[in-house]
Amino acid sequence: MTLTEKDSQYLWHPYTQHKTAQTPIAISKGEGALLWDENGKEYIDAIASWWVNPFGHSNRFIADAIYKQLTTLEHVLFGGFTHEPAIKVAEKLIEILPKNQQKIFFSDNGSTAVEVAIKVALQFFFNKNEKRTTIIAFENAFHGDTFAAMAASGISFYTQAFQGMFIDVVRIPVPVKGQEQESYDALKDVIQKYNCAGFIFEPLVQGAAGMVMYEPEALAKLMQICKEHNVLTIADEVMTGFGKTGKTFAMDYVTEVPDMICLSKALTGGTIPMAITTFTQEVFDAFYDDDINKALFHGHTFTANPTGCAAALASIDLLHTEEMQANIERIHKSHLDFQKKIEKHSKVITARTLGVIFAVEIKSESEESYYGSMRTKLYNFFIDKGVVLRPVGNIVYILPPYVMSDEQLQKVYKTIEDAIEMV
Repeated sequence: MTLTEKDSQYLWHPYTQHKTAQTPIAISKGEGALLWDENGKEYIDAIASWWVNPFGHSNRFIADAIYKQLTTLEHVLFGGFTHEPAIKVAEKLIEILPKNQQKIFFSDNGSTAVEVAIKVALQFFFNKNEKRTTIIAFENAFHGDTFAAMAASGISFYTQAFQGMFIDVVRIPVPVKGQEQESYDALKDVIQKYNCAGFIFEPLVQGAAGMVMYEPEALAKLMQICKEHNVLTIADEVMTGFGKTGKTFAMDYVTEVPDMICLSKALTGGTIPMAITTFTQEVFDAFYDDDINKALFHGHTFTANPTGCAAALASIDLLHTEEMQANIERIHKSHLDFQKKIEKHSKVITARTLGVIFAVEIKSESEESYYGSMRTKLYNFFIDKGVVLRPVGNIVYILPPYVMSDEQLQKVYKTIEDAIEMV
């Protein structure tokens, strides 16, 4: 039996309707920005495998750090114990995060990083004997698949089976260009009407919504409104963190600082699942008490896994090398050149770029659903051409590994151009 045949027999894939979905491609190896399937066909991974592999596949520097840690201390429980790799990760992050971030909490993935933040926001006020039970989120947000994270997400087909089972979440419009005031007014109205504990947002770029972008000044204004009303702010940097927007964190563009930050995906360079939620000292202090019931009763078996910490340390070191920073700038400039070219195309509605993130919206005769016919047609075209891209409806985005070569980038651009002609 081939790998794909065995897969069909045993496995259940994410975001997949197995009755209608195509057979998954069995990948046998990867290196840099490239993947190879079991038949030897080569693919350019133009989305860094769901945004987690900024330094490319089979990165030797990270692999060596993992091997060294595995042969020293692979794992130890984090309840009642600690270890040097976790402390080093905390020290490195606090150096590069917004200066108000002082405490680091480990978990397993992006969803759990968000889950922790939302639980903390709600318990923060509970510990202060103040009733605040509502979370504010953007329309069309995506924050993960665990229950609180899913509740904060606004893409309905992800959540429709669970309506009526969620925590209280109210939504406001994204402050895209020209609609900033509408978003400000909606936030003020929501805070007045509900007992709001926190506001969670994807800073500057909504990933799963199709790389929807908005300005730092607009986010700063929303955060100011929250601060005035003592509403905690949660920056979900799971997608945007670690260089994607051109700066280490998207919040580095924003004059205001959040109370919490959620990190995962590129945290370990795509090697080992790990997540972190960071907090201000003020947030931590609301849980610091003689009363045991005010503690944060949340944890994971693999919390602060030393091997994952070693991968994170290596990834952070790689990110801040001159070579990697130059690569990020090179890709950004290349995206801008492609944007100037493609946005003039008669079939293009708009194109946008931030850091290494590029997105183009293609004209469609009808409203395109997330997994609609155009998306399927585009996806199949890209795969046939040996390029891994996952369109969101009629929006095609690129979020490449920072090690992608100019030649590989040009092939991705050409494939997108050909796809636009094809649809």
